[in-house]
Amino acid sequence: MSLYKLEEYIETGNHHDLEILLRAQPELLRERTSHDISPLLLACYYHKDQVIKTILTQLTAITIHESCAIGLVEQIEAMLSQKPEVIDEISTHGFTPLGIATHFGQEKVVQTLLAKGADPNICSQNGYNVHPLHTALTGGYDQISKMLIEAGANVNVAQHARITPLHIAAQQGNIDMIIILLENGSDVSVKTEMGMTASELALEKGHKELAEILRVG
Repeated sequence: MSLYKLEEYIETGNHHDLEILLRAQPELLRERTSHDISPLLLACYYHKDQVIKTILTQLTAITIHESCAIGLVEQIEAMLSQKPEVIDEISTHGFTPLGIATHFGQEKVVQTLLAKGADPNICSQNGYNVHPLHTALTGGYDQISKMLIEAGANVNVAQHARITPLHIAAQQGNIDMIIILLENGSDVSVKTEMGMTASELALEKGHKELAEILRVG
């Protein structure tokens, strides 16, 4: 029941009752939520800043994945100095630190991880095969996308439904990223599981000029 209440308070942003609950039962923060992630990560995914602050006052230690979600660059650097091997460690819900930092648009964290040698080509281990580059493009984080490509991210990787980075950029009408992807070898002929090329996806979203640029042949 207490864990249920914990999740409810996190989801609704009720940091007052959450603080009372955690004062009485701080051990709840070591439990896994029903989403198979920690309470702190759950608060990050719900974008509840005050809840995150409340939880941090009750925690004595956090993981590298949690630090990446929040954007604690100095803490991440310290962790990597002590345990370099955690740089590509997979979280309980299937993501590398780089994948999580990218999801939350933590530009400085991404920069730090890549400088320390994080692999930009490890996909999520949750059945969807999402790579950091897919995540960055979907989130509209162009600067992170550029950093990932500069660090050697494969521009032709496919996630679930055989969607490539170029497919995502085409749907969004993101001309800047389309140019960068093409300059780095994106294949315009690749089709999704639904049989759609990047050109066709661009046209479907009303980006007619881009559709012409991306047309095969």
